[in-house]
Amino acid sequence: MDDRVISPPLAQLAKLRQPLTAGERAVLQLFRQHLPKDWEIYLQPHLNGLRPDFVLLNPNGGIAVFEVKDWDLKAMRYFTKKGRYGHELWAERNGEEFCIQNQNPVTKVNLYKKEIFDLYCPRLKANTGWAAITAGVIFPFADVDAVKSLLSPFLKTQDGEKFAQYQPVSGIVEVTAGKILDVFPEANRTNSKIMSKGYADDLRGWLVEPDLSSTQRTPLVLDRNQLSLAESRTESGYRRIKGPAGSGKSLVLAARAARLANEGKSVLVATFNITLWHYLRDLIVRGLDAPGKLRNVRFTHFHLWCKHVCYDAGWDKGYERLWHSNDPREVLNTTLPLLADEAVTLPNIERYDAIFVDEGQDYLPLWWSVLRKACNPGGEMLLVADATQDVYGTASSWTDEAMKGAGFGGRWAQLATSYRLPPEALGLARNFAEAFLPKDAIDLPEAEQGSLDLYPCRLRWVQCSPDTAGAVCSNEILSLMRQTGKRGLANADITMLTGDMQSGMNVVNRLDEYDINVVNTFGDDHRRRKMGFYMGDTRIKATTLHSFKGWESRLLVIYVPDAAHAQSLALVYAGLTRLKRSQEGSWLTVVCSAPELHEFGRSFPDYADGASATVV
Repeated sequence: MDDRVISPPLAQLAKLRQPLTAGERAVLQLFRQHLPKDWEIYLQPHLNGLRPDFVLLNPNGGIAVFEVKDWDLKAMRYFTKKGRYGHELWAERNGEEFCIQNQNPVTKVNLYKKEIFDLYCPRLKANTGWAAITAGVIFPFADVDAVKSLLSPFLKTQDGEKFAQYQPVSGIVEVTAGKILDVFPEANRTNSKIMSKGYADDLRGWLVEPDLSSTQRTPLVLDRNQLSLAESRTESGYRRIKGPAGSGKSLVLAARAARLANEGKSVLVATFNITLWHYLRDLIVRGLDAPGKLRNVRFTHFHLWCKHVCYDAGWDKGYERLWHSNDPREVLNTTLPLLADEAVTLPNIERYDAIFVDEGQDYLPLWWSVLRKACNPGGEMLLVADATQDVYGTASSWTDEAMKGAGFGGRWAQLATSYRLPPEALGLARNFAEAFLPKDAIDLPEAEQGSLDLYPCRLRWVQCSPDTAGAVCSNEILSLMRQTGKRGLANADITMLTGDMQSGMNVVNRLDEYDINVVNTFGDDHRRRKMGFYMGDTRIKATTLHSFKGWESRLLVIYVPDAAHAQSLALVYAGLTRLKRSQEGSWLTVVCSAPELHEFGRSFPDYADGASATVV
């Protein structure tokens, strides 16, 4: 009996959406027979839309990702030649040459390795962590020397070179003879200073969908209006929904995505912020008939999707060249979308039965236009937005004319009632929006009709100077820690939000002096840190106001360093609306060094200046 972890279980392999090839079956047999038992085997894992053939995971040894090709190199001619963006892989059959760069196993496996490192195992150390991941290519029906000769222009290392063991290439002899160390040189590693159980847990959550018990998850609950939107589609398939914070826009999106996934349809959920993936993923799981249905849903943000489209088109070199000596903002806003717009028209690019965009006010109309081309004919497109949270200044580009050109007709579907905010906090958020945000853009949250104020909250404002704000924030967090251990609250429920990374890191460093470990999204590797940021983490949390849009928490500390511009004011509003109501109480503390908001802060029930906020 095979007692190692194999996912999916061997008994379910016949049910894979894409059956194993003969080569993949041979490689699986090799791994089962010769790989040490501590290595877990994941076949065609649903790595958030990426589909490597094999991922191996050992909490004490490392990670390996393999691409298997059943190609018989003698059946037709395989070769390389210079293309639009460098060397490309080509083949010739019956006198006809055709490009197969989009099937290049080296390009694919290198992408898998990079994204495992960048996105799905983000706590691996930035420098040494790269060595924890092996990226291998296996040709079970071809001679290894012929394979290496063909792929040599794409290999970063050659035999005998340093780090070559992290990019192994193997062929028919290695597989049939069971030469596991030629196929996977790191197979016998039993301990690693780089790898840990925690890092393995980070990745494992993306490799398999846990079968959560009913006590760990609750079904999605929607009101009549939300349910109508989640269970229907428009005649055209296009729908736009607007509503204030906490009105259930993401809930409707998740419920609709779950419904379509349950029907076996493919759904692309696109956000602007990476951190929002975890929240939407958790919502969608709650609406699925079975955890495995999550395989029908892919999560992305727009620019990552553009990258994948370019890679799938075999234009990886073109993608990389965009960033050379070009203005990054111009690349993100225009140049990259236009390259993806060209690539997405190619026949081999993946398309979806439904594409849903959350926080749509952060998207430009061009981005939406490019995404539309990835939707199957007769499919669905959904855009949900709240112009009141226009923190990037993009909502104004969605004119009536732009909306018509984006496929929309008729009126917006409207959600108005906020189910997130405690009533007292809701009133303050409305007051802020009316005082500081553009009158023609605000969409104010409304209280639930007939509801009693069963959700107590403590609302505190501390006004201070910029040079004392870091100390005040850390002190306010220490004060909130005194509320934990009761009312169902833990230190892990505390979240600090700030307007910029520098001020956030200042607070994190101060808390470190108290031996308080904070999971945060600050630093040079902030993109990777965002993928490691989720509310289930057992540590206190800190991130930017931008990254927390769409989320919610019962214990919030918000630092406002700037309120001089429209986007910074929209950020403050977004922060005020992140407070989650509970019958056991919620806490919101605003630490503000922006003089423009001093008078508004005095309207909070608990107001203090920085000096009186000191914790001894």
